[in-house]
Amino acid sequence: MNYTLRHTTRYHYDAPVTLCHSEARVLPRKTPHQQCGASALTISPVPQVQAERRDVFGNRVLYFALEEIHQTLEVTVVTPLHTQPLSPLPVNSAAWESVAQQLDNDSRFDTQLYRLDSPFIRRNDELATFARRCFTPGRPLVEAALALNQLIYHTFEYDPSVTTLATPLSDVLAHQRGVCQDFAHLAIGALRSVGLAARYVSGYLETQPPPGQPRLIGADASHAWLATWIPDWGWLALDPTNGTVAGEQHPVLGWGRDYADVAPLKGVMNGGGDHQLDVEVDVMPLTGGAA
Repeated sequence: MNYTLRHTTRYHYDAPVTLCHSEARVLPRKTPHQQCGASALTISPVPQVQAERRDVFGNRVLYFALEEIHQTLEVTVVTPLHTQPLSPLPVNSAAWESVAQQLDNDSRFDTQLYRLDSPFIRRNDELATFARRCFTPGRPLVEAALALNQLIYHTFEYDPSVTTLATPLSDVLAHQRGVCQDFAHLAIGALRSVGLAARYVSGYLETQPPPGQPRLIGADASHAWLATWIPDWGWLALDPTNGTVAGEQHPVLGWGRDYADVAPLKGVMNGGGDHQLDVEVDVMPLTGGAA
C-alpha cells in the first residue's frame, strides 16, 4: 500500500507562552515492512533551534525550541510511505510457557526491556489471571496471542468517554470499556504478567468511508496496538481494538514500552495557562508505484 500521511497537532493557549522546549515523535520510522519518503515538516511559529535524534527504541525524535512569544503552536508533518504485506504467521509455534522460560535466559536488551513494568503498565496477578483465559497450559504462543486479541475485541467496548491517560488498567478491566490505547496497554500488561515480551506501537489506521461517500479530510485518527515476541519469527503485531493482525493498513510511527515512550508531542514551557488541543490526521491511500 502507498500512502501520504498528514498529521497536524495544534495548541491554543489562554495566555502568552514566552519559552517552549518540545520533543515530537511524529516522523514515521523505517521498518522491514515500511519504507518512508522524506517528511515535509512545518512548525509555526518557526523554532529558533531544531534537531533530530533517535531515542533508545530507535524512534525518530524531533527537538525544537521556541523563544518568541506565542499563543498558538502548530506542528504539521506530511510523509509519503509504502507498506508491504507481513510474513505469513508460523504454522507451528512453541508452547507459551517454554517461550516465557526461554525469555528468562535471554539477555537481549530489545526483548527484556519489553517484559518489565513501565509508566502506564504494572504486571500483577489480576492481569495474569485475565491472560490465562487464553494462555492455557501447553497452548502454542501464536494461537494464545491471537485468542487474547479476540478476547479483548469481543469483550471490551470502544468508548472514548470513560478513560483518560490516568485511568488504571484495573478500571479498564472492571468496566470493560476504553479506547485503543487502553486495549493495547491491557494486552501488553496481560502478556508481561505471564512472562512474555510485548511492546506498544503507535501509528495510524486507514479508515474507509461508507460506500458511495467521499473520504472526510481529517477523519482518520492516531491509533495504537501492540506487538509480542515470537521466537524465530519476529514481533507479531496485534490490534485488539479491531480484533485483527496489524498489517499493511497500519502505518507505523514508532514503538516503546507504553504510550509514555511515544507521545506525539511533549515538552516544557513558560506561561500558557490552560490550553485547547486539536489533532488532525489523514491517511491518504495512493495508487501507482512505491512511495
